[in-house]
Amino acid sequence: MKSSALLAALSTIILVGDGMTSPALSQNQDARKDATAATKAANAKLLNELPFSDRSDFESARRGFVAPLPTAEIKGQSGNMIWNPGQYSFITPDAAAPDTVNPSLWRQSQLINISGLFQVTDGIYQVRNLDLSNMTIIEGNEGIVVVDPLVSAETAKVAIDLYFAHRGQKPVKAVIYTHSHVDHYGGVRGVIDEADVTAGKVKVYAPEGFLEAAVAENVMAGNTMSRRASYMYGNLLPPDAKGQVGAGLGTSTSAGTVTLIPPTDIVAETGEKHVIDGLTYEFLMAPGSEAPAEMLWYIEERKAISAAEDATHTLHNTYSLRGAKIREPLPWSKYLNEVLVMWGDKAEVMFAQHHWPTFGNAAVVDLLKKQRDLYRFINDETLRFANQGLTEVEIAERIELPKSLATFWANRGYYGSMNHNVKATYVLYLGWFNGNPATLHELPPVESSRNYVAFMGGADEVLKKAKESFDKGDYRWVAQVVNHVVFADPGNAAARQLQADALEQLGYQAESGPWRNFYLTGAKELRDGVAKLPTPNTASPDTIRAMTLDLFFDYLAVRLNTTKAANAKAVLNFDFGEADGKYLVEMENGVLNHTANRQATGADATVTLTRDTLNGIILQETKLADAIKSGTVKVNGNQAKLEEVVSYLDTFEFWFNIVTP
Repeated sequence: MKSSALLAALSTIILVGDGMTSPALSQNQDARKDATAATKAANAKLLNELPFSDRSDFESARRGFVAPLPTAEIKGQSGNMIWNPGQYSFITPDAAAPDTVNPSLWRQSQLINISGLFQVTDGIYQVRNLDLSNMTIIEGNEGIVVVDPLVSAETAKVAIDLYFAHRGQKPVKAVIYTHSHVDHYGGVRGVIDEADVTAGKVKVYAPEGFLEAAVAENVMAGNTMSRRASYMYGNLLPPDAKGQVGAGLGTSTSAGTVTLIPPTDIVAETGEKHVIDGLTYEFLMAPGSEAPAEMLWYIEERKAISAAEDATHTLHNTYSLRGAKIREPLPWSKYLNEVLVMWGDKAEVMFAQHHWPTFGNAAVVDLLKKQRDLYRFINDETLRFANQGLTEVEIAERIELPKSLATFWANRGYYGSMNHNVKATYVLYLGWFNGNPATLHELPPVESSRNYVAFMGGADEVLKKAKESFDKGDYRWVAQVVNHVVFADPGNAAARQLQADALEQLGYQAESGPWRNFYLTGAKELRDGVAKLPTPNTASPDTIRAMTLDLFFDYLAVRLNTTKAANAKAVLNFDFGEADGKYLVEMENGVLNHTANRQATGADATVTLTRDTLNGIILQETKLADAIKSGTVKVNGNQAKLEEVVSYLDTFEFWFNIVTP
């Protein structure tokens, strides 16, 4: 692998936040089926179990309406679609749920699609449904503070322009990032100029640990997270009643330019106060709740709580199905309790960076208490059952919220789910092993599936019985058992079709937006195969510049093919100059180690370059060979050793199989 291969190896960093996905794509819609009688019955049952007659959320979602979103599609310079504000127009406010959509999820999607510019309270405005998240604008004495400028610079620019059109042009005095997910900072260059930040005209506030978490959380497993995110957010599905109807947290994510301006001011302690443009903000730190770095605050003059993403109108994820480190429900619950203690007796409104606000002290306190108790219940009840010897799957089937929590709309599992959050909590405390030695060293999926199918009398017999179960509406079992046939023989067309049909009905019944999207995307790929499409490119220049060199070398170590490198040795010095320091990189025993501020006297080669040059190579702005030729990269010693190390770096295939082996 020569210098061109190094470029390829370094330039495939893929980052995802809680809203980052691949572009929307079409599918063979003719293959899709209608809802079965069993699915219709399951969905209809919810109509009698939940308080659909309560329309207060619709009143709150419409309250303070100022102006609709612009109708024009937002496109990139090459004509690529970034945001289509009309793509969910089929979800009308008063329409009954289609047979193919869980009525509770349909209700949530109707609420999320109440879009536009809204006044939250005196001097606080939000732009909703111009991306997965909300942009909040807080008017101060001299200008405005922008909170969480969406995923993309393009959507953020449209959002701020909508505000200016109706509230007048005002200078942006500060930006606040509530937490470290990309849908809460990615559009920052759409609302401010970094030159103004450098000049001290604009401050950027963020919680302690923000920058590291924003860049690092998904780098190491970024490829597989991004691939799974294409399932989670349903971006391979068409937006319609048999496809994607939203993600529960919002409708979808934009596909524009992800940017990042580093914070100028770090908030580190609960109780810390800052006067920002004449208003007093009191902060509460909530690390490890919905994000590794997160904070909430109270604006004294507005009697308003910003709940960030810790108290929204859904049960959130304590584990994200795209793949992420498990979040702890117990601290999350305690943070919400602390909000009640600090501000519960004086807040008159609470807004979050998803969904609609909560108005009036009584409603604010009620939402905080019930969400606090929701996350506490998940933690405590999971451990109660675990201490009785139940496994994660058994607990997830058995656990049941008290009616007072289960029938509270904001606690419904539109984004997270009780089932997968409980399983995550079990793993958080006890790991993946359930204690039964029969599960300690199971066969891998393909081998075990072949054995299962053989033991059950062959594929034809399995499919015959599975079709009987399908006709009875037992779709969970069909999906489980037919998966063995698919993995034993992925070319079995009848198995793929039956598996797709079962997943599809499960999708139609799912209350969680991500569950629906996973099921329906799986059905699509079983029917149509995995399309080798353009991959998402979220490793923007801002993100690459924000990566630490330590993280960069850790990522290269993940890429090392240990089989190829098992018997190889190499010692390389890297010198990035006085500003960025020196690193020793050692390849031995099939691993790649690095040590900061160290050089080896007997190194095979010393590579000298600036951080800017490295960024340019990663971003494909220059080639290593050209950089060496021009002298911006200098290699003293055995250049072949550098090329040898690079030759052992894997390039990850994005469109790997998920529902087939």
